[in-house]
Amino acid sequence: MTRKSFLIAATGMALLALAGAAPPPGLAEVQPGLWEIQGVPGIAGVARQCIADVSMLTRFEHRAKTCSAKLLKAAGSETDFDYSCGAAGFGHSEVTVITPRSLKISTQGISGGLPFNYVLQARRVADCPAAPRH
Repeated sequence: MTRKSFLIAATGMALLALAGAAPPPGLAEVQPGLWEIQGVPGIAGVARQCIADVSMLTRFEHRAKTCSAKLLKAAGSETDFDYSCGAAGFGHSEVTVITPRSLKISTQGISGGLPFNYVLQARRVADCPAAPRH
């Protein structure tokens, strides 16, 4: 295996880990569910969102986009990520786990050609509502 193919394979495995199989170190105790998020640009008060994959919180600005992520640091309660979403932009997020139900997320980058920089407070409040059965 050449050095280049090893790096590509290693990067692919790291991206798969961030994509859903196992949460990144530091976020392992954080559970999916209904989250209240304060500090969302353009929203006064609290936004509520059902989050199935907690790693989505690391790229909140681009949560509806397909992105690749790189874990930069996982030390204790702090986890840092860089991510890229192609033409949609990129970002850097620093996530502090206050408790498994409470996070502080500092994020900045470029979205839609414009810079963003804000801090979110996220709090898990419940399980997601069950989908109606047909």
